[in-house]
Parts: sequence; C-alpha cells; structure tokens
Amino acid sequence: MRKELLPGEQVIAVTRPQPRMLIVPALLFIAVPALAAYACAWIVKGGPTRLLPLIRPAWTPWLIGLCVVLAAWVLLGYCLPRTLTWHATRYTLTSQRLVARYGMLRRRDQQVYLAAVRNVEIRQSLLQRVLRSGNISLDTGYSASTVVPDVPEVGTFRIFILEAINELPQGGFRAEGMIHNAEGSRYGARPWETREGGRDER
Repeated sequence: MRKELLPGEQVIAVTRPQPRMLIVPALLFIAVPALAAYACAWIVKGGPTRLLPLIRPAWTPWLIGLCVVLAAWVLLGYCLPRTLTWHATRYTLTSQRLVARYGMLRRRDQQVYLAAVRNVEIRQSLLQRVLRSGNISLDTGYSASTVVPDVPEVGTFRIFILEAINELPQGGFRAEGMIHNAEGSRYGARPWETREGGRDER
C-alpha cells in the first residue's frame, strides 16, 4: 500500500474483517482429522465387517482411503478457501481514502475518497454487536452507498474516518485527474458540512 499512496497521503489504520467467519473452519480443522483417525482405526479393527457382513476384509484399504479423501475434501474444499478469503481481504484507511481490497488471484479494489463522503453510518446485526463489529456505509451522494462489511471495532474505525475527514486540507487535493475542492461548490454544500458525527458532536 505504501507504494500506492498519493502525495502527502498517510496510512491511518489497516485491518481485516472480523474473524468470526473462521470459527467454523477452525472447529472443522480440529474435528475432521480426529474423526478421520477414529474411523480409520475402527475400520482396521474390523468394525465395518461386524456391522455389515457383506463388507469383506479386503475392502479395508479402500475404506481407509475413502475416509482420508473425505477429510481432505472438507479441509481443502471448505476450510482453506474461507481462510484464504479472510486473509486476502484488507481495509486500509489513509488520510485521503478508504481502500477495501478483496481476493488474491482475482483481486478487486474498492476505494472511496474521504472528501466525497457526506455521511458515515454503522449497521450491525445482533451477533456483530456482541463481537463489536459491523458494516460501515459511506454515503457519497450517489444512488448507492459504499458498504465495507464486517469491520472489527467498528465504532473506533468510524471515529478514525471522521477524524481523517476533519483533517483534510482546506485547499483540496488532486486524485486520478479529479480535484476535490475544500472551499465548496455552487452545486451543493461541502462534504464535511453535510456529514454526521463531526468533531464537535463527540
């Protein structure tokens, strides 16, 4: 991220989504190998033959291989993709932008310039309230707001965003061919005059 910073831009905070999405993969990562080992030991002791007389002892290697394949399928097909998805998602707040980056091989970047933000809203489910995470919605005046999902310590992160907006330079800055002017526009009020939760409201 440091190589992609704009002139005068500084990194304020870098985080990943709330790791609650890793709870089930972590439990499976512990339980599946244990169950597979128990099943293999049961097969070696002749459990399937006693349970179903049609099963022959010669099938033991195939049954053990089936248990190993099923365990590998759960670990590699379910646990690993979700872990990589979480690890490859990163939220970076700078003094001028909020950048959300998703994916490793197929990368998707989403960025919002703070000078265009009119309102910062937090939305939480019951579980998110317990874990102190939430979705941050950034209203930039367009028809659809930009939503950053499952931000940890969402209240603190929102304060960081509002403080960064308060500290934007008064003369505006140039980004990707656009000039964000802090002196206002004849088409509407300045962004920091229309947002909620300014410094004097805390």
